Amino acid sequence: MSRSHLVARQLQDTALRYFLEVVRCGSISEASARLNVAGSSISRHITQLESLLGTPLFERHRRGMIPSAAGEMLAVHALKASHEAERAVYDIEALQGMHRGRVKIASSEGFALEFLPRMIAEFVKLHPGLQFYLDVHTPIETTRRVQTGDADIGITMSRAPQTGVNVVYLAASPVTAVMRHGHPLSGEASITLAQLQGYPLALPETSTTVRQLFDIAVSRQRLPLEATLTCNYTSSLVGFLRYHDGITIAGGLTVRNQVDRGELASVPLSDPGLELRNIEVQTMEDRTLSRASQAFLDYMVKQLAEGGP
Repeated sequence: MSRSHLVARQLQDTALRYFLEVVRCGSISEASARLNVAGSSISRHITQLESLLGTPLFERHRRGMIPSAAGEMLAVHALKASHEAERAVYDIEALQGMHRGRVKIASSEGFALEFLPRMIAEFVKLHPGLQFYLDVHTPIETTRRVQTGDADIGITMSRAPQTGVNVVYLAASPVTAVMRHGHPLSGEASITLAQLQGYPLALPETSTTVRQLFDIAVSRQRLPLEATLTCNYTSSLVGFLRYHDGITIAGGLTVRNQVDRGELASVPLSDPGLELRNIEVQTMEDRTLSRASQAFLDYMVKQLAEGGP
């Protein structure tokens, strides 16, 4: 754990810090292991908080502890206090220039293939000394991590507005057909789902927005399209295309660099409904980011706006 993070923790009340860790973990035993603090000490601090506030903060069940209504309210306060303390420490350290700082990013997988590594590499060249933490999740989990403050910035695909987040950047990202350069369909200006028949399909899992829209459109048209390969790892789907006349589906940004290098072709799908999703760059609602996180957010959004989705 970095010195800055330790200082930030010292700015927070111990009882609130213990309480918040139990909220995150769902049990005192797991919070004890993560904090390296005796469970009895954590329990005692939470009991003191409940006595001070005059209300239970958790509903205690055999399988864990769930925050009560009062506990949820206190958790919001504790999260904000935690973020503000950490931001203050990093901003104080950055007064002589942005030489230190930590940026926590949550992302759905498509952005983590090449886009985010490239953005981070370019930004670190401008500001050496910054530390980045990138966690890759499903779109739903990416947003949840922003909502809970576990990530400073989230970049994901969304089909509907989400509560608890501030959308900093929004752009349509239609589903496209992706294939190797030189594939029989790679020279078309656009194609339909019906034209995919006869080619082996490599598809992402149903937890992704691109697969959900694909399945809805296929079902509406009653097309006999089935996956030859289903995988939760986009690199494997793309790898399949190198050895076969297969086709996968993705947003334009996911494969933009490979298309620019001539490795892949991305052909728009013209079927209705495949345009109903957006790229979203998210931050936690009412949260003030650290100087480093805000600077990287501004840089990334600028690149997105200039390069398009």
